[in-house]
Amino acid sequence: MADQENCVRVTRAAAKKRTADSAWLTEEKVVSKKRVVLGDISNLSKVVVSGKENQKKQTKGKLKAKTRVVKPAFKASKEETEDDKSADIDAESDDPQMCGHYVSDIYEYLRQMEVDPKRRPLPDYIEKVQKDVSTNMRGILVDWLVEVAEEYKLVSDTLYISVSYIDRYLSLNALSRQKLQLLGVSSMLIASKYEEINPPNVDDFCYITDNTYRKEEVVKMEADILKALKFELGNPTVKTFLRRFTRVAQEDYEACSLKLEFLGCYLSELSLLDYGCVKFLPSMVASSVIFLARFIIQPKRHPWSSAMQQYSGYKASDLKECVLIVHDLYLSRRGVALQAVREKYKQHKFKCVATMPACPEIPDSYFEDVQEVGVPLIEDVEAV
Repeated sequence: MADQENCVRVTRAAAKKRTADSAWLTEEKVVSKKRVVLGDISNLSKVVVSGKENQKKQTKGKLKAKTRVVKPAFKASKEETEDDKSADIDAESDDPQMCGHYVSDIYEYLRQMEVDPKRRPLPDYIEKVQKDVSTNMRGILVDWLVEVAEEYKLVSDTLYISVSYIDRYLSLNALSRQKLQLLGVSSMLIASKYEEINPPNVDDFCYITDNTYRKEEVVKMEADILKALKFELGNPTVKTFLRRFTRVAQEDYEACSLKLEFLGCYLSELSLLDYGCVKFLPSMVASSVIFLARFIIQPKRHPWSSAMQQYSGYKASDLKECVLIVHDLYLSRRGVALQAVREKYKQHKFKCVATMPACPEIPDSYFEDVQEVGVPLIEDVEAV
C-alpha cells in the first residue's frame, strides 16, 4: 500500500513538472509572437529572442559560403559591357519600392498607357472646344493650384494628375470662365482622394476659393468630371517618368544630384503652366526636362547620354521643340506673369534652383544625332 502511495506521489509530481514546463514553453511562444506597436520599432534592435541571434549568424554564414565570384570565360566588348551595366541600373537598388526586377515591364506598360486616346487631352482643345476659356486663363488656374497644393501640403503627384484631369475635361466639354476655378478645385479634390493618405475635404476646397462656390457645386462638378473621364483616373504624368529618368541621369552627376533632382521638378512644374506642352507625351516632357536640367548645370557638356537615350526611348533631336519651350519658361520668355512655381523653387529647401543662371541659347549641335556629328555621348555606365 505504501509503495502504491509513493507511486501516486511520483506520478503527481511528474505531472506538475510537465504542466510547469508546458506553461513555460507557452509563455515563451507568446513572448516571441508579441505584437509590436509602430512606435516601438526603434527599440526592436535591442530585443533578442532566444535562439534568433545564433540563427541569424548561421544564416549569414551560409549566405557568405554560397557567394562565389565567377570569372568571365571571355572578355566582352566595350559595347556589350556598357549595355549590361545599363541594364542593371534598375536592379541594383536594395529598395523593394524600386521594383528592380520588373520595373522595365512597369514602364513599358506606362508608355502604352500614356498614348491611350482615352487618357490623353486634345492638343488643341482650346481652339476647337473652348469658347470662353483662353490659354492665359488656363495658365493662371494651374499657377494658383500650385499655391493650393503648397497650402495643403499635397504630394506633387496630386498636382500633376489634377492638371491632367483639367485638360482632359476641357477637351470634352465647353466651360464658362466663371466655372474654371470650380473645375480646378474639383479636379484637385478627385486627385487628392486618389493620391493622398489624408486628403483635404470638400469644405477645405470651398474655403480656399473664399467660398466662391458652395459645397454642393463642388460635389456636382466632381461627379461631372468623373462621368466625363469615365472613371479612368489612373494615368501616367510627367512626374511618373521623371522619377526614373532622374535616377538614370544622376549616375554621372554625383556631385550635384540633389540639385539636379530639384531642378528637374522645377522645370516639370513650369511645363504644367504652358498650354504648348499639352501636346507632348509625359515621357517626352520628362526627358526634355532632364536634358535641360543637365544643360543648365553643365552647359559645356553634352546634356544627353547613351543611358538616357536607352531608358527614355528618345534621341536628342526628338526633344528639341519641347526643350526650347521649357527653356523659354525658365528664362521667363513665356509665362512671366505666373510666379507661384518660381517663388516656390526659390526656397532654400529646394536649393534655390529657380535662381540658377542659364545660358540664353542652347547650341544646335546638342540636338543633332551625336553619332553623326562625332560628339561623344556621356558614359553613364561608369558610375553604375
